[in-house]
Amino acid sequence: MTMFDDEFDRIFRRMSNSFFNIDDIFEEFKTKGTGAGPYYYGYTMTVGPDGKPVVKEYGNVKPELAPTSSSREPLVDTIVDEKEKLVKLVAEMPGVEKSDVKILVQGKSVDISAEHDEKKYHVNVPIKYHVDENSAKASYKNGILELVFKLVEDEKPKGKQVEVE
Repeated sequence: MTMFDDEFDRIFRRMSNSFFNIDDIFEEFKTKGTGAGPYYYGYTMTVGPDGKPVVKEYGNVKPELAPTSSSREPLVDTIVDEKEKLVKLVAEMPGVEKSDVKILVQGKSVDISAEHDEKKYHVNVPIKYHVDENSAKASYKNGILELVFKLVEDEKPKGKQVEVE
């Protein structure tokens, strides 16, 4: 072993010890605490003395006991076309029909939901651009929802110059 390997092992052991101490603190909190969230769960990966990876679970809840939502959040991309003056939201929602999709535009956000049999989707997407909500047009094909808005030019502040007499 080189000096670099010894130093790496020392740092890694110190980091691992921190994780174990934190786990003990959370375990104590879980037994004495109120039982209310936040809920978290994950894995730590360390390198053992033999050089092989060691994976350990941590968290205050097991994945099968974690609170779950009945709906999924679809993947949504926002595309801005400055040349055409358009903002396009593209959401992936496979397994639903066009008639299942509900879209609500309110101010600076778009609420998208869909439900068909076991497939349920819901997401609230903030719009960071000034758009004309009345210009919204949506299409759904092959599991892809496209929602297009026209960009609104930012109004320049109006004012009147006053001459000093």
